[in-house]
Parts: sequence; structure tokens; C-alpha cells
Amino acid sequence: GLKFIQVMLQSIADGERDDSNPNLIRVNATKAYELTLKKYHSWIVQRLFSAAVYAAPYKSDFMKALSKGREVKEEECIEKIRQFLVNFTVTIDAIYEMYTKMNAELDYKV
Repeated sequence: GLKFIQVMLQSIADGERDDSNPNLIRVNATKAYELTLKKYHSWIVQRLFSAAVYAAPYKSDFMKALSKGREVKEEECIEKIRQFLVNFTVTIDAIYEMYTKMNAELDYKV
């Protein structure tokens, strides 16, 4: 789950978006899912995610939630996401390195 959050936030910070619907974060959530969680999910759970992603908040609402309800410019929020990702990414990388060293990677599906 932590890797999903990292990839989704990085995707938002990198400016990846659906050009026809730039206020949706489906593209970011889908990318994060494909790269992090999909391999652990059965076909049914993958289909549930595909449906659930349509309930994802608008990007503007997501940014407002990240800003603790304050109205902030998107650029300000993106900069704070980038700052957060500096340490968060290092932490996630260390956790995954530990999983690898301990041979603790999961290889089953739910």
C-alpha cells in the first residue's frame, strides 16, 4: 500500500494527467495500481479496482484534502508533495530493500 501511495503521488507531482479530464486522478491511481498492487490481486479484485477507481476524488478535492481543507494553489500543493516524496521515497526504498534481503516478498494473490 505504501508503494502505491508513493507512485500515485509521484505521478501527480510529475504532472501526469488525462488531457481530456485533467481534474481526475484516475490516471495516477491506475498507474500506481498497475505498478504496485495488481500483481498481488486476482482477476476479480483487479476488476473491482477498475470499477472503484471511478469513485476517486477530483484532483482539486484531493489537493484540498492534502492541504488540510485549505484552498491552495495546485503548484503549492505539488511542491509540498515533492518535498514529502524526498524522505518518503527513501523510507519506502529501505523497506523494500529489507523485504528483498529477508526474502519476504509476497508471491500469492488475494
